[in-house]
Amino acid sequence: MKLKEQEIKTISQNSGDFPFLLKEIPNPPSKIFILGNLLNNSSNDKQKIAIVGTRKATIEGRLIAKKIAQRLAELDIVVVSGLAMGIDTAAHEGALAGNGKTIAVLACGLNIIYPRQNENLAKRIIDSGGAIISEYPIGAPAMPHQFLERNRIVSGLSIATIVIEAPIDSGALVTARLAAEQGREVFIFPGPINHPNYRGSHKLIRDGARLVASIEDILEDLQLQISNFQFPISKQISNKLQNFKFQTNEEKIILKIFQDSGQPLNIDKIVSLTKLEPQIINQAIATLIIQGIIKETEKGYAI
Repeated sequence: MKLKEQEIKTISQNSGDFPFLLKEIPNPPSKIFILGNLLNNSSNDKQKIAIVGTRKATIEGRLIAKKIAQRLAELDIVVVSGLAMGIDTAAHEGALAGNGKTIAVLACGLNIIYPRQNENLAKRIIDSGGAIISEYPIGAPAMPHQFLERNRIVSGLSIATIVIEAPIDSGALVTARLAAEQGREVFIFPGPINHPNYRGSHKLIRDGARLVASIEDILEDLQLQISNFQFPISKQISNKLQNFKFQTNEEKIILKIFQDSGQPLNIDKIVSLTKLEPQIINQAIATLIIQGIIKETEKGYAI
């Protein structure tokens, strides 16, 4: 991807445009170089979550990364990763598949996209409203130690880091450690106990990282931080919602649960899935029933 130097923006640490989450880490970069839209963390802006893992990912690992990234993008969460092959590439592609934004952090100057195989992906990221960023100036080559240094930016931009397939010597372990040191959540998808791609992942779990098996596990742990996000609504009920205004965020959460389940749910199951108080759930369901959004059946409540 051929770039002109004037297309690259520079933001210093003392600028009001510098990401405040990144500014909070122990050793933030003095300045960052940007191609595209950084989507800074202001009070009215989008949250960011990092997805990292091995370059030598399995097909299953890449599918998990892509699916999780797509779901996050559909929830209006920005996906952050490092543009490397394997898990990073799958994460960026998943975010784009979800019509969302993604940010790639490079370990070299922005005049050359590394790895070269991902030049087209980098262009798609920028064209979709995301960004390619680096702390290294124009002309800086990709040196081995810089990949480890850039990992603090990947985690530093994000409220949480998700690790998918990390061998014992993976740079993703460094990102996870840095995220923990920065006071951010670390989520791990486990795998077969004898598979080398998960040895580092399982060590992170033993060291206190959170084991997760689905996007719902992650959203549950981050519920307070994402409570104001707008959940996507399926076409199945879009007509009913044209003149409906949600009164509470709990109504949105419950409706999303019904959409994901695809089957009737009773109150106990809704409590289990949402972690909301039964009284709050009953109030929300009553409103949704009155408005014709959901209905009561012999097997429970359903859309």
